[in-house]
Amino acid sequence: MSFFQCSFAAAFSIAKAKIYFMSIVPAFKKKMLQKRRSLRYFLSRLEKFRIPGIEKMRAAADKEAWSNTDCLNCANCCKTMTPTFTKEDLVRISAHLGMEPEAFRKKWLYKDRNGDWMNKKQPCQFLNLKDNKCSIYEVRPLDCSGFPHHTKKNMDDYMHIYKQNVEYCPATLKWVEALREKVEAGYQVY
Repeated sequence: MSFFQCSFAAAFSIAKAKIYFMSIVPAFKKKMLQKRRSLRYFLSRLEKFRIPGIEKMRAAADKEAWSNTDCLNCANCCKTMTPTFTKEDLVRISAHLGMEPEAFRKKWLYKDRNGDWMNKKQPCQFLNLKDNKCSIYEVRPLDCSGFPHHTKKNMDDYMHIYKQNVEYCPATLKWVEALREKVEAGYQVY
């Protein structure tokens, strides 16, 4: 294959991915806007009621949500949100980049009103917008590696996160929908 053919093929696949992304994101946003209120209400009700077997339902809903979700087709979290960088993240990432933690902070981060280190801009400076891949994936922040936090140990501690992530993450939207179906199949929480 000639250089021109390779370049054309690469450009074509990038264009195809952009078209796919542009069709997914509006569909996700439309679905999210239609369901956001009822899903948030469901999560609020879950905070008040202890559901026997919720852990098994959470795991099954998580598996279901990821069965048809590919983050590389979306990367909305990296485009619209910022992770919180821990001290350990700063040390690990800056070492990976051959920088001092202080230089890393000055170049890319700011301290929010809660004292957390956050990205100065979105999309994330480490996101390759052509293929939605992270250039520091192996050493990415803990917040990124755990996102969207569906299976964290104590669900109650993350309920506010789930309510927020419904708006940004197609996998979370699918997860909450699947979880609601499972809960409603056995219990009435409304």
